[in-house]
Amino acid sequence: MADRERTIDPRGHMAASPLQMPRRAWRDIALRTYKRVWDDNVALVAAGVAFYGFFALLSLLGLIVLSYGFVADPHTVIANMHSLTSVLPRDVAAVIGDQLMTAVKSSEGTKGLGIALAFLVAVYGGTNGAAAVITALNIAYEEKEKRSLLAFYLLAIGMTFVALLVTLVALGAVAAVSAIQKFFPAASDVTVLAGKIAGYLLVTLFAAAVAATLYRYGPSRENARWKWITPGSLFAAVALLLLTIAFGYYVAWFTDYSRSYGSLGAVVALLTWMYLSAYAFIFGAELNSEIEHQTAKDSTTGSPEPLGERGAWAADNVATDETVQDRPEEQREGEKLTQAAPKVAEEKG
Repeated sequence: MADRERTIDPRGHMAASPLQMPRRAWRDIALRTYKRVWDDNVALVAAGVAFYGFFALLSLLGLIVLSYGFVADPHTVIANMHSLTSVLPRDVAAVIGDQLMTAVKSSEGTKGLGIALAFLVAVYGGTNGAAAVITALNIAYEEKEKRSLLAFYLLAIGMTFVALLVTLVALGAVAAVSAIQKFFPAASDVTVLAGKIAGYLLVTLFAAAVAATLYRYGPSRENARWKWITPGSLFAAVALLLLTIAFGYYVAWFTDYSRSYGSLGAVVALLTWMYLSAYAFIFGAELNSEIEHQTAKDSTTGSPEPLGERGAWAADNVATDETVQDRPEEQREGEKLTQAAPKVAEEKG
């Protein structure tokens, strides 16, 4: 039955899920994704996300210290964060550790109104980073921001607090695992290797879940069904893990950022890693957008709606057999050329 449907619908325009896409459809999706990555200037957008994300990270570390200080000694957050960032490249983890130490020293002796002001400043920094992510997702999904300014920043603030909560939960889990390990004897090499593999798998699944959540709620559009954002989420998570491992290996064996950039070497390494991560994340969004764009079936939540009434560009437009003039700006350019053609012909006549 599935083979018969693929024969009737070789480009997957009637596919009800990504799993039903035939091989030819995936070829179309891959070609359009490659094209859109260039047309949407994903490299430049990823650089902007990394820049704002860098300052958001510093704000998030301050929020972690301030929040952690209500329930435990802020100094313990450094040890727990070291375990949490063990999968990151050495220089990246070093910058995070240094900034945590700075945040701890800054928070010492701060009370009352000072804590409140520091908290608000940190939230503001984190909100700017979240806003950059939302803007990047709008670009990837071909959407213009339709939410009010208040709704936009409430979403950005919500993303900041969710990131804080998730990090605190992760730190708590690390602390719990460390406490449990004290009751067991030293683990064998096989156990350590199995633990590392399990840790990488958990990190990948967690990254996929975070990416899927952002892909669904970040863009200014009707929410996509989870199955339509899973491929891009898995791609982004696996790409992030591989990039992190490869970049860590590159930094450790093939380059010396400290020699090239001096005291800024570790910061440059962190920004480079954040840029690569942002690129993989936005690429996953572009992939999801093209997968939705390939089918005529309603990929949004709620009851099925006809084309043009679904509240999402990727869901309201079905990809043609051609990869040109497929986006709004390209269609407008094509219309201009079509309208200008008769005039050119008259002038030549």
